[in-house]
Amino acid sequence: MLKQSLLLGSMAAVLFGVVANAQQAPLQPSPVKRTPLGKVEVPGSNYEVIFGITELAPGFKSGRHSHPGLVMAYVAEGEFWYLVDGQAERIYKVGEAFQLPDRAIHNEGAAGGKPVKVMAVFIVEKGKPLVQPAQ
Repeated sequence: MLKQSLLLGSMAAVLFGVVANAQQAPLQPSPVKRTPLGKVEVPGSNYEVIFGITELAPGFKSGRHSHPGLVMAYVAEGEFWYLVDGQAERIYKVGEAFQLPDRAIHNEGAAGGKPVKVMAVFIVEKGKPLVQPAQ
């Protein structure tokens, strides 16, 4: 009888655990997808060039941040919302390019209800995080 009670109790615990896990929300995909395409050091300097694609989910805003160097970007898909501290907000469309000065604090995201894909070249200090959150 004791064995049967322990067995039923163990089965109930396992079943409860499975049901509890099944009721948790599924993992959501990240609103940001970064695809690095290339990286090369700039000879005789403390800089490197990083080339990649960044995709942002519809309506997503990254939050204010900066990069440890210059950025050149091209909008490949969607509309790119862009706000550099101290400047008017802009929306860049497919085929438009823009530059970001060294360490400029900015916010960015996908404008409207569609995702955005941006190709970017970063000329940044070696060994520094590519994205630095702003205070």
